[in-house]
Amino acid sequence: MAVKSNIEWTEATWNPVTGCTKVSAGCANCYAEVLTRRFEKEWGKFSEVKIHPNRLSIPKRKKTPTTFFVNSMSDLFHKKVPTEFILEIFQVMRECPQHIFQILTKRPERLVELNSELIWTPNIWMGVTVENRKAYPRIDQLRKTNAIVKFLSIEPLLESVFDINLEGIDWAIVGGESGRNPRPIQKEWIIEILRECRGKNIPFFFKQWGGTNKKQSGRLLNGRIYNEYPKISKRKKAI
Repeated sequence: MAVKSNIEWTEATWNPVTGCTKVSAGCANCYAEVLTRRFEKEWGKFSEVKIHPNRLSIPKRKKTPTTFFVNSMSDLFHKKVPTEFILEIFQVMRECPQHIFQILTKRPERLVELNSELIWTPNIWMGVTVENRKAYPRIDQLRKTNAIVKFLSIEPLLESVFDINLEGIDWAIVGGESGRNPRPIQKEWIIEILRECRGKNIPFFFKQWGGTNKKQSGRLLNGRIYNEYPKISKRKKAI
């Protein structure tokens, strides 16, 4: 199940795990939960975390260098995902140096617990979601790992994070919430993060304003589109 993605900062999704449970404010209007409802007869309930060993080989079959968002429909470090399966996923990623793999978690405690067992390569990017100031400890946990590329998905941005600590972070993605009942975002909140990124020379990616019609709202910030990536995103450096 590798699917071409409409997510602005990746190219395709790879879901060897599906299903999740909510852990924080950013989960309230989860797009993956909404999508699962449409296919519940086929996929089962979103709260049912399932592993799919038959999907492990998908990246190996794709020879064209591709950026994969790993588990867009789940959280790789959910407590119900067996450690052995996580290690298998990491092995596949290491065996596919032509690709870049982007992992996001809201459960960095388990990530840190497993860090000594994980073998990191430059093509495996590790990120945490930071939707508000309450989520700051996730950044501290991310810094404890041996991931070579560390990034933040500051989405949905629910409040000002003017005092966010970006030390040791290689990339910041920022976006507003979209969907039927999106919570509002303010421009100043975004500018605060942009200033911090510029001060530390961190690539900044503005994903969307969001809203009920995110295409109409667009991605322009101060009259331009911010599509910045870590320098290591160049394929020759990831191999």
